[in-house]
Amino acid sequence: NAMDLLPVDLLPMVWGWIYGAAGHDPAHAYLRVVPTADLSITMGLSVGVLITCLVYNVKIKGLGGWIHELFAAPFGNHWALYPFNFAMQIIEFVAKTVSHGMRLFGNMYAGELIFMLIALLAFGGFGLLWVLQVVLTSGWSIFHILVVTLQAFIFMLLTVVYLGLAHIDLDRH
Repeated sequence: NAMDLLPVDLLPMVWGWIYGAAGHDPAHAYLRVVPTADLSITMGLSVGVLITCLVYNVKIKGLGGWIHELFAAPFGNHWALYPFNFAMQIIEFVAKTVSHGMRLFGNMYAGELIFMLIALLAFGGFGLLWVLQVVLTSGWSIFHILVVTLQAFIFMLLTVVYLGLAHIDLDRH
């Protein structure tokens, strides 16, 4: 996320120089500056958090204890409730993983998209729209600096919460 704090053309310009020095056409050099504005990156990060949580579940509770928790929580330890408990656990794992990745992606992608929409104001054909563009870009840049750092903090905080939940043994608490 912190790469979004650099000037917008700095890294693509440097990449164009490197791409051109390697013998390629610099006009075809492509670099996405903010990797978290790509859904595959954020979902990969959240799947990594899911795998880490599953590993910690097994490490803390043991394989048998974790499997028991899959079937005994949240509704209770009765054989008739096992299918419902298991379904709820799977829904929880999927929902946490998808929402964790989508939250970061959505905020970062929307920030880039708003910058692009503000940049298109100059093409409206009216003489003073560039003044509005400068004002909006300045305001959004200040706000976006807060969003970038806040989203990184929220992703990290949710990761710590999910790992903390993996350490809790529901049978003992």
